[in-house]
Amino acid sequence: MLANDLLTLRQQIERFTPLSDDEWHMLTPHVRVETIQKHQFFAEAGKQANEVALVLEGSFRHFYTTDGDEKTTYFYFEGHFISAYMSCITQTPSRLTIEALSPARYIVFPYTILSALFEKSITWQKFGRLIGEYIALGLEDRMVGLLTQSPEDRYLALLKSSKKKILDRIPQHYVANYLGITPVSLSRIRSRIMRRDDV
Repeated sequence: MLANDLLTLRQQIERFTPLSDDEWHMLTPHVRVETIQKHQFFAEAGKQANEVALVLEGSFRHFYTTDGDEKTTYFYFEGHFISAYMSCITQTPSRLTIEALSPARYIVFPYTILSALFEKSITWQKFGRLIGEYIALGLEDRMVGLLTQSPEDRYLALLKSSKKKILDRIPQHYVANYLGITPVSLSRIRSRIMRRDDV
């Protein structure tokens, strides 16, 4: 494992709360770096998840499957934590799948270790609370967009947001799926916006 990978993990955790060296070393014996190929799964619907990871290189998508129809709800890039977190917490089969959209590297540790750290350290407990709040805010933002915005408004919001890298790095058919529309509809929306911008 590269020292830079550990440093990256510590920096991303410390975006939520600072750690003392002693607190940091509670986690480090349990982390490892893994690689994954394009279209392999980090988490899979129907299987219990038990790990949390930080993306070091590459991209992933998070989707649900209903009657064979995939519904993409999130994308992950470098510096993002990934997990089928609800499955980890409840110890039940995951309802979501997390798929690599490119060859990728990530640094990973068992959720059971993280959960144990919540009991051992107030700082780690704070990290757990803040990451839970972060997930909840992301879910609500996504739900509000789907329920209150038109597909075109959702696309425009994506263009103006910090998530614009989705448009730069993710294939268009997955972006359309994320927006809840067909690739043809997305092409029409993009054409309308470009025509308006040219006026």
